[in-house]
Amino acid sequence: MSSESKRTAARPVGECVGRLPEEEEQKDVFVVGLDTASNVDLTPQTPIRRKPRASFSGFSHAVSDLRTLPKRMSSQRKYPVVANDTFHNDLKYIHPTMQAAEKKYIDEPSIWDQGSRLPPHPKAPGWLRRCVSTTFRHRRRTFDTPSRPATAKWAQNDTFFIPAPAIGTSPPTLPENYTSGSAARAAAAAQNEMLDYLRKYKRDQKNGKVRGDGESGVGIDTRPAEMESTMARRDPFRELPRELFTHILSYLDAPSLISSELVSRQWHSSATDPLVWKQIFHSNFRPQTQTIPENSSDFQVGGRGLGNEEPDQDWKRMWKVRKALHQRWTDNHAAAIYLEGHYDSVYCVQFDEDKILTGSRDRTVRIWDARTYRCTRILGVSSRSSPLPLPSLASNSGPRPFTKLFSQQFKIEAESMAKPPLYHVGSILCLQYDDDIMITGSSDRTCIVWDIKADWKPIRRVRYHNAGVLDICFDKKHVVSCSKDTSVCLWDRQTGEQIHRLGGHRGPVNAVQLRGNLAVSASGDGVAKLWNLVSGSCVKEFPSKNRGMACVEFSPDSLTIFAGGNDQVIYQFDASTGEMHREFKGHSGLVRSLHLDSANGRVVSGSYDTSVRVYDIRTGNSMVDFTGWTTSWILSAKLDYRRIIATSQDGRAVVIDFGYDLPGTELLERRPKASISSLSEDVARLKADD
Repeated sequence: MSSESKRTAARPVGECVGRLPEEEEQKDVFVVGLDTASNVDLTPQTPIRRKPRASFSGFSHAVSDLRTLPKRMSSQRKYPVVANDTFHNDLKYIHPTMQAAEKKYIDEPSIWDQGSRLPPHPKAPGWLRRCVSTTFRHRRRTFDTPSRPATAKWAQNDTFFIPAPAIGTSPPTLPENYTSGSAARAAAAAQNEMLDYLRKYKRDQKNGKVRGDGESGVGIDTRPAEMESTMARRDPFRELPRELFTHILSYLDAPSLISSELVSRQWHSSATDPLVWKQIFHSNFRPQTQTIPENSSDFQVGGRGLGNEEPDQDWKRMWKVRKALHQRWTDNHAAAIYLEGHYDSVYCVQFDEDKILTGSRDRTVRIWDARTYRCTRILGVSSRSSPLPLPSLASNSGPRPFTKLFSQQFKIEAESMAKPPLYHVGSILCLQYDDDIMITGSSDRTCIVWDIKADWKPIRRVRYHNAGVLDICFDKKHVVSCSKDTSVCLWDRQTGEQIHRLGGHRGPVNAVQLRGNLAVSASGDGVAKLWNLVSGSCVKEFPSKNRGMACVEFSPDSLTIFAGGNDQVIYQFDASTGEMHREFKGHSGLVRSLHLDSANGRVVSGSYDTSVRVYDIRTGNSMVDFTGWTTSWILSAKLDYRRIIATSQDGRAVVIDFGYDLPGTELLERRPKASISSLSEDVARLKADD
């Protein structure tokens, strides 16, 4: 028998070797089931192929899909590799411990020859220990391809044989010669450990615990642990005087101050101190100090919402009430109280915390109680004997009042309806009052001065215009009135004598405002003019873009002018430069009325589109939009910290109250102090009772 036949006969049944390339026929050959040192016949024969076993789990197809994915590895290389190192180019980043294991597998083929496995290093990660302890030979091989590498060259020209995790959340890369689910479990374990490390790193990075590089010293905390714990446990209440500690707390914001009350009883006692909460309240709701021109009237429309500003006030509760009011403004949550009593259109309104005054086309001024909404007084003689039928209120889209109230028709006392010696014989078009007097302007071309302290007694009547008086404004020294005759008149408050007659407008002057020695007027000719009252000359003009102006407002510091009119836009001008800073848009009809609440940073507008809008003067954003709360044009609108009062052509005045049915609003009102005499009488009465 020839040597070739002997080698063929020595081959076990069922084992075969595939044909190798000619350039490698004389090189190392790995034969399944035989020792490489034995004398075997390497004559190539037709390989015997077995029928593949059916897969009941679908694992083979799943791994085949995974194997087709690109291997997502980092571009970093932790060790040098030889040229054309396909194996390591595919695995661009592997854990350092795994690198050492793979190099040992590849560079020491004797381990494979002995049929043993690489013993895991005791400090190797758990996934690596599971990986190297995994065998891929649980099933008999279907094809005659080598199942183990004989040399490192085999690994360079074939796919890798150790499961490797992918980068991030990508699926792990499985070996080419998988034979059981243990390979998938090993790769999944490696993937999970890497993901756990990434999660921990991201969590530490978010909490500011990212480790430094360990060499430059960046991020290393050298403070002793005992020093840190000692500093954290030092109570400032015990270390500082109580007055100083209380003063420090006053610089906190309200939420932080409320949280500090829970630290201890001592902290609670200092954090609830009225002086601390007074500082918090004033920092949030007290208007910023402004330069007010000399001789300006100290009267403010509505209330200030600061209470009596006494030291013993419940400032914390007042702060909570103001915050609740602010939230209601933001949510457009308000009640509607309708004042019904005038017999015709209501042209003008002004109010404070105690009373509301309205002037009407029926030639009368009505005085209403601001708490009960009862009509307590009527000034003038009505032109009608019966009121107009009031139309029903329609339900329109947009914010609606959470409740509606209507003033009751109370019987007015006879002395409250007595005919005064002076009264208007035309519509009451405008009015203004302070603590001492009220001045009304009428379509009868005259103005009447009323003495409030003398039970609303008329003092004098002045006539300086040739048409109806459309608006009026005064301070402690001057009175400014404007008319349909295109003129603006300046006259003395005490004597009523005319000082200047300001001309220059080419249309009816619909509105006027006064600040010290400056006055601003808005006309139907589409121009607002700034006047110097000392010289009587026009200082600056502020034109609209399109049409006439119907209303104007002048800020208390004389720096900003607001004007609105027929073009349905509200303009904000710089009084010093004449430049227009902003336009407030939103109305779809003529803007008939404006009022500036500088203390709270709001401006309210009333329009012929039956809407009342409130804007934030700091941002220009619309805060409130109430449309259809009346059935006709809005002719006048005023506001304070909790209310908007608007008058309408339908004969009503509507009070839009954000503080209705809100507990604690009485703390924000200014209550009159008891006089010394009444206080002494109360003390004497108490002694007598004892």
